[in-house]
Amino acid sequence: MPSASDIVYYLFHAQELRSIIQWKVWHNPVHERDPSKESPTLQQCFVFLDLTSRSFSSVIQELHPELLVPVCIFYLILRGLDTIEDDMTIKLEKKEPLLRDFHNFLEKDGWSFDGNGPDEKDRQLLVDFDCVVQEFKKIKESYKVILKDITVKMGNGMADYAKSAEKSVDVVNTIADYEKYCHYVAGVVGEGLTRLFVESGLANAGLLERPDLSEAMGQFLQQTNVIRDIREDFDEKRKFYPKEVWSKHVNKFEDLFKPENKEAALNCSSEMVLLALRKAPDCLFYLAGIRDQSVFNFAAIPQTMAIATLDLVFRNPDLFKRNIKITRGHACQIMTESTQNLQMVCEIFRRYARRIHKKNTPRDPNFLEISIACGKVSTTKRQIEKFIESIFPSQHPKAIVVGSAAAGKSPEQVEKEKAEWQEAKWDVIYMGLAVFTTLALISALMLGIAFMMGARFDIALDQLKQGKFKPPAADSGERQNILSSYGQHEEL
Repeated sequence: MPSASDIVYYLFHAQELRSIIQWKVWHNPVHERDPSKESPTLQQCFVFLDLTSRSFSSVIQELHPELLVPVCIFYLILRGLDTIEDDMTIKLEKKEPLLRDFHNFLEKDGWSFDGNGPDEKDRQLLVDFDCVVQEFKKIKESYKVILKDITVKMGNGMADYAKSAEKSVDVVNTIADYEKYCHYVAGVVGEGLTRLFVESGLANAGLLERPDLSEAMGQFLQQTNVIRDIREDFDEKRKFYPKEVWSKHVNKFEDLFKPENKEAALNCSSEMVLLALRKAPDCLFYLAGIRDQSVFNFAAIPQTMAIATLDLVFRNPDLFKRNIKITRGHACQIMTESTQNLQMVCEIFRRYARRIHKKNTPRDPNFLEISIACGKVSTTKRQIEKFIESIFPSQHPKAIVVGSAAAGKSPEQVEKEKAEWQEAKWDVIYMGLAVFTTLALISALMLGIAFMMGARFDIALDQLKQGKFKPPAADSGERQNILSSYGQHEEL
């Protein structure tokens, strides 16, 4: 049930309400999950998926049947790892072995964990983790290998970070430290998903030869989350902004949240946005390697949400006051557009890159670099459009002429086709002029005949000026008054 504030908001933002209705009513999933064919433990896994992920749950449940269960289990495994790593009530001597050995628990019947603090929001997943273990053991062996390998990498990475955090307050000192952290919590996820996509035959195998592209996908998402969640992390005594960045603008990290340092804080956040924007072009190239529409939707929606979030947080002082997110209506609009095709996703990236560029200010020390990063997003869009055009040529005459030249036709043939296109264009123009001229002549002829028959256009014009658009009744006194004022002519 929507709250009163939601109702008031959407009364003044009708377009967003329209987007929500469009997504709810008109969105047709490529594939639909059938709970009636699932075991009770698998149904429970999807319950936990809904509870632990508002953004990923719906797109996971629309995946191709070949990947539906493996990706769901993959997500829950990583969420379980994250729940242990995030819980500050678990001592390091207990947390580290849990993280490093988590991959071994995946095939240990009945394994669960109830050692999280009572306030940890996803603790119930680990309490009932035995259902995830049961379903993990049912998936294909090739998928199991991938999931366990990524669990090992992520678990060790998280354990290393937890050890460093125990020794020092400033764990993320350099940009390299920052990107290493993002790699372990998101980059390896991109690697695992790519291996699943390729193993299932739903993505181009060439993606495995470009690990930098899947890394960019994970980095882009995680860096966006870090930028957006700065206030929430600060309140919970965590900080992921690298010291190499924030120390350029303030002396102490907590100074970013002081009103007198507003401009410095905005410059700091814009530099963080710049680091994320540099990953955007590779994300678009990655999406070009997806073959299945449901997998494309799954990969594209988080990326378009991320670029929209970067636009929201860019030079936004509210970032340091509260946790800000794009609205539900805005999110539904983005999801509707993102589930179309690669060209539409490229257009979304360009749209938000332009909005970021428009908000960029010369007062910002990174003004020039941010402008260049935004420009590269638009350049990448054009490159991908050319790539798409080479595979699926459009039917526009100009595109056909260009395509002919690319196909190796002689210059004479290309010129001939171009001349034919120009001739066809002028034929359409001449036809339009002929139709317009004919209508004008017929109208003039009809008006002339009416005038010769005694029509009083002067009376009609005066009546229109007075706001009278209907003729008076034939037997009314008003008609006689009008005729007498203009003389006794009987035709109006």
